[in-house]
Amino acid sequence: MWKRIAKWTALVVGVLIAAVAAFVLVEVIRFDRSTSRVYDVPVPAIVRSTDPAVIARGKHLAESLGECTVCHGASMGGGRAEPLGPLGTMIIPNVTNGRDGRLAAYSDGELARLIRHGIKRDGRTVRLMPSTNCSWWPDEDVIALVSWLRTVPPVDGDPGVVELSVMAKVLDRLDAIPIDVARRIDHTSTTRPPPPSPDARYGAFVATSCRGCHGATLAGGPIPGAPPGLPVPLNLTRHETGLKGWTYDDFLALLRDGRRKNGKPLDPFMPVESLRNMNEIETRALWAYLQSVPPRPFGER
Repeated sequence: MWKRIAKWTALVVGVLIAAVAAFVLVEVIRFDRSTSRVYDVPVPAIVRSTDPAVIARGKHLAESLGECTVCHGASMGGGRAEPLGPLGTMIIPNVTNGRDGRLAAYSDGELARLIRHGIKRDGRTVRLMPSTNCSWWPDEDVIALVSWLRTVPPVDGDPGVVELSVMAKVLDRLDAIPIDVARRIDHTSTTRPPPPSPDARYGAFVATSCRGCHGATLAGGPIPGAPPGLPVPLNLTRHETGLKGWTYDDFLALLRDGRRKNGKPLDPFMPVESLRNMNEIETRALWAYLQSVPPRPFGER
């Protein structure tokens, strides 16, 4: 009898292993096909501006909502190795006109498409760049960022590297980690935000980047499939496990100082520098929106 049980157990285990292997293979193939897809999204007729006010707006966006300088550095020269652990290897690219930089290869329109649609010059998706956070930007903000990028002094840097493991590809297909960027953007959307104003309507757009980590409901909790060591996002709703009892001044102190009400610093994984550079309209708009979001217990992502 024991031999029969052992035989059936081995058979079941073998079937499960085969099923998992087949699932992984299918998802890897789907990922590779998706990232090889050439998107039929036209290059917009966008041209840089030399207006100092437009360039200043672009610099602000790069340092705040766009989070460009958080990844590429203040010089935009890249070269920083992003720790991906078992997911692979990533070295942030140089996006200036310097040696090994990528900026010169792009036209203004191609840069605009990359920013808003996450599509590279060859028509394929960019990987890991948070274009989903910029897909709602109006033309004037995209033009502003393109215009500022054209003024960044050239520096020598690294052309960048992205090498992904099988685990990373599977987690992307499970929507645990947004690596394949372009497939997550609605390229036909014509929705554009209202003019910047300190209210919840504009704040809903500002909060786009928050949902990537804190979840669609903003209630935080562990990110499904996240690698070990990744911090657990906090609850941003008015629930008692979140921001209940907070004032705008408390929230502003969090953004400016990178510390919670209890004095504990935010994890370095949070883009504190970008949060700190948000202007008053953006911070008040984000706060107004967070106050309008229904309270949910921590973890109800």
